Amino acid sequence: MKFGIFDHVDRSDVPLTEQFQQRIQYIQAAEKAGFYCYHVAEHHATPLNMVPVPGVFLGAVAQATSTIKLGPLVYLLPLYSPLRLIEEIAILDHLSNGRMQIGVGRGVSPFELNFHNVDPETAREVFLDGLEAVIYGMTHDMLDHDGKHFQYKDVPMELKPKQQDPHPPIWYPSSTPANCALVAEMGYNFVTLGSREHARTCLENFREGITKRNGKPGLDPNFPDGMAQAINRHIIIADTDEKALEIARPAYKRYHYSLAKLWRENKVPGPAIASLAMDNVEAAIENGSFIAGSPDTVGEEMERQIAATGINYFICDFYFGDISHEDAMGSLDRFSADIMPGLSKLQEAAE
Repeated sequence: MKFGIFDHVDRSDVPLTEQFQQRIQYIQAAEKAGFYCYHVAEHHATPLNMVPVPGVFLGAVAQATSTIKLGPLVYLLPLYSPLRLIEEIAILDHLSNGRMQIGVGRGVSPFELNFHNVDPETAREVFLDGLEAVIYGMTHDMLDHDGKHFQYKDVPMELKPKQQDPHPPIWYPSSTPANCALVAEMGYNFVTLGSREHARTCLENFREGITKRNGKPGLDPNFPDGMAQAINRHIIIADTDEKALEIARPAYKRYHYSLAKLWRENKVPGPAIASLAMDNVEAAIENGSFIAGSPDTVGEEMERQIAATGINYFICDFYFGDISHEDAMGSLDRFSADIMPGLSKLQEAAE
């Protein structure tokens, strides 16, 4: 069992310069505690994400850390030139000494795509076309690609990632059950969210895709079958259940406000991810998408979810909304000291 960190780096009331400094301290603490990877979001023109150019932020993080893996979850591929993105990935992989992880997606917000003059109706085909070009360019000396949206001919690949077996791992998150099997068929690492039941359905569908590979492993040897099977959960840990809820209520309210801002202002229903994120923390705790309480309470709920879903990777989101740096660090410290060792042993015993 491995544990990771997910981070929207959403707007808080702390000045942005200080917020970035605190985040780097947080990631350094996660590395020291033994977390496997730091995953950062990409969103545009929304308080949900203050690092809309994740490569710049990760370049700084790479120099402040040495072992924790790093990567966007996800790069919004329709917004990138594939050639430009190949070069960015290669630079970051060398700056981090081979720790780069490549999360990919098409983008769930039509507003963010429109801000970049990208048609949401064609985003999926642009995404698939761009991904094919990126993978080809990372694994060949020349980039040759003749797609509907991107064309390259004999472009020298002077920059290649440090990881060449065959390239840095690819991560594809999805909360749409119908898409999950395809992620496994492609051999990519998989992350999902939502309620206990919804996450379990997505993971079951993902495993159906694994069977179609007929024993062929995925692309990441760091996980069983070569593929991460993960869920992502907001988590707050305090000395007591009551104190955890006291911290959780305002932080979650601020996070959900930012999550739904563009949809609310445009007076349309939110994206699928917003429908999976309850609008109050009590409801989120009830459906399992948010975990809060004392170390015993949180550890027991995480153990239940691991057993119910069969995951091999648990991604924790301790830092969100307007939660204070001290409270986010407190959750990370309590998890590392009081919960992580027991859950790791539990998975070892199951294997």
